[in-house]
Amino acid sequence: MLKSIHPILSPDLLWVLASMGHGDDLVLVDANHPAAAIARSTASGRLVTLPGLRMAEVAAAILTVLPIDDFEPAPVRRMEVIGAPEELPPVQREVQAELARAVPGLEMRGLERFAFYDAARAGFAVVQVGDARPYGCFLLRKGIVAA
Repeated sequence: MLKSIHPILSPDLLWVLASMGHGDDLVLVDANHPAAAIARSTASGRLVTLPGLRMAEVAAAILTVLPIDDFEPAPVRRMEVIGAPEELPPVQREVQAELARAVPGLEMRGLERFAFYDAARAGFAVVQVGDARPYGCFLLRKGIVAA
């Protein structure tokens, strides 16, 4: 255990978050996502699994240490619901609430399913959460920490 580090932030996840550079995307996905296949295509090739956890609690823990890019117009993206791109399912509303606490005023932007997969393959690493609710798929772009 480390002092002041959220216990959900495992050593593997901390390595990923610390190794990312400004502009890298963290791919945060639900239990239904083809995470292993997507992870092989990412810059690090890493897949971190967090079974038994809910998406919002993982997002909240990550947002305690990950700066979100404030130079980017859409630094947090979500997978759109097929046939209802404006709809925010409960898992997305919960993550939006955590995002609002960490970065007030920031709204997620939607990406069509296959565009999301393409963007995920270009990410840095994949974190798969045990939350099985559909459309729990997000891209978080890392910002900088000012001196």
